[in-house]
Amino acid sequence: MQTTINNLFSFIRLSPTSYHTVDTMKAALQKEGYMQLEESRPWALAPGGKYFVTRNLSSLIAFRVPEGSPDSFHIIASHSDSPAFKIKEMPELPSAGLYVRLNVERYGGMLMAPWLDRPLSVAGRILVEEDGRLRTRLVNIDRDLLLIPNLAIHMNKEANAGFKPDPQKDMLPLYGDIARKDTFLRCVAEAAGTVPERIAGHDLLLYCRMPGICWGAAGEFISAPRLDDLQCVFASLTAFLNTERESGSTSIPVHCVLDNEEVGSGTKQGAASTFLKDTLRRICLCLGKTEEDYLAMLSSSFMLSADNAHAVHPNQPERSDAVNRPAMNQGIVIKYNGNQRYTTDAVSAALFKTICRRAGVPFQTFLNRSDMAGGSTLGNISNAQVALNTVDIGLAQLAMHSPFETAGASDTDNMIRAMEEFFRCGIRCLGDGSYDII
Repeated sequence: MQTTINNLFSFIRLSPTSYHTVDTMKAALQKEGYMQLEESRPWALAPGGKYFVTRNLSSLIAFRVPEGSPDSFHIIASHSDSPAFKIKEMPELPSAGLYVRLNVERYGGMLMAPWLDRPLSVAGRILVEEDGRLRTRLVNIDRDLLLIPNLAIHMNKEANAGFKPDPQKDMLPLYGDIARKDTFLRCVAEAAGTVPERIAGHDLLLYCRMPGICWGAAGEFISAPRLDDLQCVFASLTAFLNTERESGSTSIPVHCVLDNEEVGSGTKQGAASTFLKDTLRRICLCLGKTEEDYLAMLSSSFMLSADNAHAVHPNQPERSDAVNRPAMNQGIVIKYNGNQRYTTDAVSAALFKTICRRAGVPFQTFLNRSDMAGGSTLGNISNAQVALNTVDIGLAQLAMHSPFETAGASDTDNMIRAMEEFFRCGIRCLGDGSYDII
């Protein structure tokens, strides 16, 4: 378990933004011999081949072609982004003639208050002009650079009676004293190995610098930035690579990580885009299959939409459903919603429970209280593009959308084992509503 936790923390440390998450996965895949495909160029796929493709440098789909004729896809989908503060154009804001702050806006639905008084830095991508061409460079200013300071209790006696942060006033990070004015883009350029004059565009975000920790009376909890959803991304990638040498399945295993889930997925690289559909159809065409073959394959295909879930809160258990209230370290969470904000239904739940039992992994259920609206995730959104049986799952966590989240220490291992079993098994559609699990 501790090895898995250490590897998870290392993955998170290397992945402060969605761009770095894709870069980290790309390095792991290339180390194992996966070939990168480009959407802008023809593909040549071969039986036994291992491939991946990226879009926007923030979404990635990896897959393997079986030796035999493939008849389905086994897909695990998760997301690379997390709520954060995004740096605006014209990023510097002088204050009181003494300080320089950074001008930021919210990305996603976040808990803002926990960002206060924490060590922060900046990461993302920049577009650099080189020899008349534009090139993308990833950047991570890998040091404690920023902090959003709280206002002392002496200056706000009502601070503990309720504080509603104003993102334009209260949540701007302090970058330096006034002598550092007009140096931020220079700092970014230096970290990227270029000069400010060559920066033609940027997508830069703040990230929490606190390292992951294992804690609790028996070390039963972990806390780290971006557990939602890098815990599922890491588990999916690990299971995908661990099952590479296991033959016999005629399904195409797919590791899919999409961007922009936290802002509704409505981008060219999000779950509402054609990225997954384009990739699956292109795989079929390159393997000599017809459009009808593709549609028939989808009927026996299955997707795990993996995005973390809410654990029952120790101080406010009444916020959870009376009985469907997951706990950390109690197994994988299957998420349901009567209005189909999650894709889970009787078929997909039954199939996934069978997989969990085969893997010897416990599972539990989550539903919102009936008088509280909940969120959605990428499963139902991607199903509008690629219609196949899908179950929404995740791992129970506390403080979702905080810059420092908490989960169970044993749960990542459970997720990996269930995902490995998923990639090993085969699902066959015998007719509408009738299935075999091989």
